[in-house]
Amino acid sequence: MLTEPDAYQDIRDAVRQLCAQFPDEYFRKIDEQRGYPEAFVDALTKAGWMAALIPTDYGGSGLSMAEASVIMEEINRSGGNSGACHGQMYVMNAIVRSGSEAQKQQYLPKIAAGELRIQSMGVTEPTTGSDTTKLKTTAVKKDGRWVINGQKVWISRIQHSDMMILLARTTPLAEVSKRSEGLSCFLVDLKSAIGNGLTVRPILNMVNHETNELFFDNLEIPEDNLLGPEGKGFKTLLDGLNAERTLIAAECIGDGYWFIDRARRYANERVVFGRPIGQNQGVQFPIAEAFIEVEAANLMRWRACEQIDAHRNAGAAANMAKHLAAKASWEAANVCLQTHGGFGFACEYDIERKFRETRLYQVAPISTNMVFSYVAEHVLGLPKSY
Repeated sequence: MLTEPDAYQDIRDAVRQLCAQFPDEYFRKIDEQRGYPEAFVDALTKAGWMAALIPTDYGGSGLSMAEASVIMEEINRSGGNSGACHGQMYVMNAIVRSGSEAQKQQYLPKIAAGELRIQSMGVTEPTTGSDTTKLKTTAVKKDGRWVINGQKVWISRIQHSDMMILLARTTPLAEVSKRSEGLSCFLVDLKSAIGNGLTVRPILNMVNHETNELFFDNLEIPEDNLLGPEGKGFKTLLDGLNAERTLIAAECIGDGYWFIDRARRYANERVVFGRPIGQNQGVQFPIAEAFIEVEAANLMRWRACEQIDAHRNAGAAANMAKHLAAKASWEAANVCLQTHGGFGFACEYDIERKFRETRLYQVAPISTNMVFSYVAEHVLGLPKSY
């Protein structure tokens, strides 16, 4: 491995041992079939890794964000794709932070045991995108039920989730003093909702990232499925988003090390003009630079984890960690592909698959420009730009 053992080596070794049961060929076949790594996710769940952030009082592992991030890092570092399962780790964080005691007792033990999957968060809409406070999906209380109407897009893993956390407007935008007010979060039972007011339309995409468009037509859910205080759903949402961005930063770190290791090995083995190509500075310098960038991004990942674990405001650190890690992994991907030349495009080397997977994080779950806007306004004190 490229880095020295650290305080989390026991977790790293255990996750690597599990991932070794699912080699490159497994994920390559899943990608070719545009399938879902069901066996891999089941193995992670049974081993307890997906319950990392659930408190022990509710049957979880009660691990820190730092420890959870190591799990995600090692999956990608081993050549897998955490995007198939990372939602199970961070989406439920909204229940942990904002759920009532009854909701925690009802859902968290089942999630921890793998009996209930909650991998989806319904936020993004076709006409609002990152402008979350202007979303148009509504939830209206009627006869002790919530009636939901609207549309969502780019909602992941619906087909492999039992429940979803949904953000909808419960007070019209014109009637609130702040745009972030009047939004509420809900727990949606997907098994009963689909076909009874909820229609799901899959979106085929370049990275085999299971994602969908959702249509709500008078979907009714129980009144007590409200998650957190009514009208305060934006804050409930943020409880999950900082965790999401930090875990994805860790995934990108794992990708970065994977790309660099593949490039390093190939540069040592590939002989052209009588010597390994890694002897040429034109080959070795980009690999070295990519490694430096991944190492630097890794430091910001640890800062974000530290702030989340200390229950401090981690918005800036989580955003910066995600940005730096996504950028570093993408540069490492380019270097790895370039080092392999034509072979980098061959599916059997797995580089083109991982290349596509890591490119996603320049766009999602928050785009690079949105990170810049956040840091400009909330850290540097510049005027709000949107």
